[in-house]
Amino acid sequence: MKIEFIISAVIAFIFLAGCGSNSGQINETPTSGNIKIAVDEAYKLLFDTEIDTFESLYKYAKINPIYKPEGEAIALFMKDSVRFVVASRKLTDAEDQLLRSQKYIPKTEKICYDALAFIINKDNQDSLLLYDNIKDIFSGKITKWTEINPKSTLGDITVVFDNNQSGNTRMIKEKLELKNNFPSNCFAVKSNPEVLSYIEKNKNAIGIISVNWISDKNDSVSHRFLKNMRVVSVGSIGNTDGTGDYWKPYVGNIADGSYPFTREVYIINRETFTGLGTGFVSFITHDKGQRIILKSGLMPATMPVRYIETK
Repeated sequence: MKIEFIISAVIAFIFLAGCGSNSGQINETPTSGNIKIAVDEAYKLLFDTEIDTFESLYKYAKINPIYKPEGEAIALFMKDSVRFVVASRKLTDAEDQLLRSQKYIPKTEKICYDALAFIINKDNQDSLLLYDNIKDIFSGKITKWTEINPKSTLGDITVVFDNNQSGNTRMIKEKLELKNNFPSNCFAVKSNPEVLSYIEKNKNAIGIISVNWISDKNDSVSHRFLKNMRVVSVGSIGNTDGTGDYWKPYVGNIADGSYPFTREVYIINRETFTGLGTGFVSFITHDKGQRIILKSGLMPATMPVRYIETK
């Protein structure tokens, strides 16, 4: 009896100690808890909707987003300040190895396809740009609107980005294989809304933003900006004389790759157990979350889309 009592006491102690050491995890489930996430601010409109919908379905879940430029968002993730990060790139090999050395196995999920949009003032009539035009603007070879259209009444071209650490800036450099710094007529503000506001006030400017900010016509923010600017149609790669096709960053053109400035969007999760982060990722990558992505004007990564050809 004495031996049995001792064994029972040891088992009870181990059980209680285990409960105490894992209390943070026990109090969290895939549909309940309170977590912080980092999101590239290019996807703020999309994730505001995803979070609102998720929290309306699961009243004990609280998702606290921190919207930052891509570089800052990933830095928060690497410092373990947030549970997961949303960005338009995967981790580098060095970032992945650093997390693994800390006993974290990062899980990467593709959630949608996005695009860079080039926007101009509503009074600028030059809304067709060749791919090579864009490359020459960012390499400094083209600096005036008359070099694109001799009949233009506009002067010097000004280019405005959302932020020096944004995924938009990084993508332009990588896509156009730019080895030098941007020319002096390119500068960054602090956010996508600031880019949109600048374009509203400056006829000579070109703005670069995520299409998420202007693609949901039912969203009040997107609708207001769309009324005050034009979205540039970009010529296909190889269309050098202007006689080929031009494409806008619409979901169909993103889906089939016609629009040349498309990219993938990922969630990178460092959660070590099946908690609220895992539950929210599952929501985004399944039916309801993917439908929100489609409604936002982006191409879902895991939901089939029906194409309708009109003639």
